[in-house]
Amino acid sequence: MKFENEFWAFVPARSGSKGLKNKNIKKLNGHPLLSCSIKLALKTKGIKKVIFSSDSKKYISIARKYGCKYFHLRSKKISTDNASEYDVFRDYITKQIRLKRKVPKYFVHLRPTTPVRYRKTLEQAIKYFSIRQKKFTSLRSANLMSNPAYRANRIVNGKLCGIIKKDFNIDRFCRPRHFFQDTYKCGPIFDIYKTENILRGFLWGNKVLPFIIKDFYNDIDTQDDFDYVEYFVKKNKFKI
Repeated sequence: MKFENEFWAFVPARSGSKGLKNKNIKKLNGHPLLSCSIKLALKTKGIKKVIFSSDSKKYISIARKYGCKYFHLRSKKISTDNASEYDVFRDYITKQIRLKRKVPKYFVHLRPTTPVRYRKTLEQAIKYFSIRQKKFTSLRSANLMSNPAYRANRIVNGKLCGIIKKDFNIDRFCRPRHFFQDTYKCGPIFDIYKTENILRGFLWGNKVLPFIIKDFYNDIDTQDDFDYVEYFVKKNKFKI
């Protein structure tokens, strides 16, 4: 199948979240979270179309008020806690194909729970991937972790253990950070997928291009997360 050589933003926001009730429409600086991703996508160079996906007609109505024109109404089956992001993308694409509508080569995944993003960063990432896409299956934003993951611990049989392998010698992990390789938190700022790969059964694949950023890392799942982002927005006068 022939795909349009375009990048489309995809903003998924289901209703019924449990960790933080109705988090996708929780208001930050007077605007629902889902609107932040829509407004950014609409003014980002390189993004041809913005798709809003939800199981809620109320959410779709809100998205429309913020300028979105294209929607994906999900079924209950792919709107549960157990439904994956892949399921949502796949459902949208297959419906488009069934209706003989055009589909882009690339999707830019913008999660509503990451309201603080910078347009310049996103535009740079799209351009970066465009140049290198033949060698990679997808792109993920990545923030350097201040504390390498190798220094973290888990509990095995009631005792502290290394996070990477089953090693109970904790002295190995209580060393200065420069003894360890850098590790990164990937997503949720943005991801870029290839439509052809989604139809093959995956989002990221095994040749993922990292796009290292220093932007504020934000991912709202709890009230504490929201309060932290709200503090950042007010302190830095970030425009929502």
